[in-house]
Formats: sequence, C-alpha cells, structure tokens
Amino acid sequence: MKKITKVLRASLLGAALTVPALIAADAGAETRVTYKSAKSTSSYYQMAVQVAEAVKKATGGGMVLTVEESQGSVQNVKESARRPGNYVFTTPPVLVKLAMANKGKFEGDTDYKTIRALFPIPSLTMHFVVRADSGVKSFEDLAGKSFIIGKGSFGAREAAKNFKLFGLEGKVKLVDAELNAAVPALKNRQVDGFATAGSYPAPNVIEAAAGTEVRLLSMSAEQIKQTKRTKLVIPAGTYPGIDTDVNTTSLPVVAYTTTKMSNDNAYTLTKAYWDAKGSMGKTAKWWDGVKPEMLANVIGKLHPGAARYYAEAGVTIPDAIK
Repeated sequence: MKKITKVLRASLLGAALTVPALIAADAGAETRVTYKSAKSTSSYYQMAVQVAEAVKKATGGGMVLTVEESQGSVQNVKESARRPGNYVFTTPPVLVKLAMANKGKFEGDTDYKTIRALFPIPSLTMHFVVRADSGVKSFEDLAGKSFIIGKGSFGAREAAKNFKLFGLEGKVKLVDAELNAAVPALKNRQVDGFATAGSYPAPNVIEAAAGTEVRLLSMSAEQIKQTKRTKLVIPAGTYPGIDTDVNTTSLPVVAYTTTKMSNDNAYTLTKAYWDAKGSMGKTAKWWDGVKPEMLANVIGKLHPGAARYYAEAGVTIPDAIK
C-alpha cells in the first residue's frame, strides 16, 4: 500500500476562527459542499472544522465546505435523501445499513440506496480509566469500586452494556454524576475510575493522566467478542504512563455522500482529505488513528470518485464496498 502523502498544515484554532468565512464562502469558489457534522460542542464538530479548512487550503479555494451543526447521526442520514448536490455527512456505518434496509428509526422511510462512502474519520473509542492506586488491573477488579460513566451518551450506554456483559451489573458503584465531573473526581480520589467514549487520544483522558498515575483497562478477546463491536488497539504511549497497547472497542464513523455528488468532486474531496490528514494530526492527534485500512469498516458502497482516488494511491479496497 502506498503511503498517504502529507502536504498540508492545518490549525484547529485557525480553522475555528474561520468557520464564518467557510459558511459565507467567497463567490469565486468553484465548488461548495455542505458538511453535516455533529453538535457544535462535540469533538466531531471540531473535526469537521478542521476538514473544512484543510480541504479549502488543499484545493486553493477551489472547494469550500460549509460546516453544519447536527443533532445526531440519524438526522444526518435522513437528510441525505432530500439534500441536493454536494451533501456530505458523518455517521456510524451501522446507521447506513439500517437506512438502506428501512429498519429501526428508518422504518417506512424513503429510499437511501444512493448513499456512497468517501473516507473514515476518527472512531468513537471506549476508554475505561482507573487510578493506578485503586488496585484495579482488569474488569473483574471493578467489583465494589466507584465509577462514573455519565448520562445519556453513547459512552454511558456502552459502558453500562459492557458491565452487564462482563458480569459486573450491580457490582460496580455507579456514581450519579455527569462525565465532565469525572476527571476532578478521579484526581481528588472521590472515584476509582470513569468510562468515556471519544476519538483517541481523548482530551479528558489526557487530562486525567496529567499528574495522576492512571491505567486503561484492556479487554480480552472474549470480552471484545461479547460486545459485538469493532476491535481497536490504542497504541502504547498514546497517554502518559500507559506503556502497553490497550485492546478496546470502537464505533467506526465514516464520511458519506450520495450519488448526487459528481465523480470529480468526490475524487477532489477524498484526495484533499487524505493529503491533509497528516498535517491535521500535528494539531489534533485523533487524526493519527485514522488509516486507509479502516475502509474495512465501511457499510455500503464507495463513491466512484473516491474509489478512483484509492486506486491511484495504491489503497486496497475491500470487495464488499466496491
């Protein structure tokens, strides 16, 4: 596989300051793309801003992305059926599977068979963080320990599900607190640990590891199988003091469009994204975890324009998405 080149410097701060400029793109831009992301307070919105700035620079202003806030991935997918032209949206691939089958929240809905994939973005990665002095070295050791998982988020639901699967339901003392209270509570020794889902390296895990010795719990192969989620390895050295690989699970996230986007535009956007990814990673390390191999997580078909780029870059495309 040919190594993806790195040709662009991207600054998250600079990108955030230029969001209004992206939304009110100059009239000379050749192509405008709507990029439907996530809530403005989320890391995925920050990622969208980075992508928008990077693509604009990579194409010399020839392609300008307008970042739109979203209330969630279901909304993103639903809008794909009625949005005209260059509409790009992010979602876990499993929702595309449900949409194409008209199941779940898409039952009795419209036809979503025009959805096409472009490129993977950072996955939602489960982190189970514990104080090193808590004596917890495995999930089994969590029995009787105090833990924060937050409320209402994917991470909270996934952590609760995992505890049940691993025989820990009712055995872990779940503290009734929001996730934003987890790091101070850990540092002040009010809790033994917390669970969070975010693209690694997750800012709250970095904060927890700063000045406090922590561990990340690693799942066994059997535990990963029980979750029915995608395995992900957080490399050693990702967080201070974590000097071994950590096996955990993730929820892949992919940028999709529809067949309404031309092959040339899909090619240009996909190429600009991968050309810029390395430099974006210098500002936000979560981009370093994105690799072409993550195309294996795509559900549905690749857009022909994106497929053209991968073929030129020497990236192997899984047969299932061709």
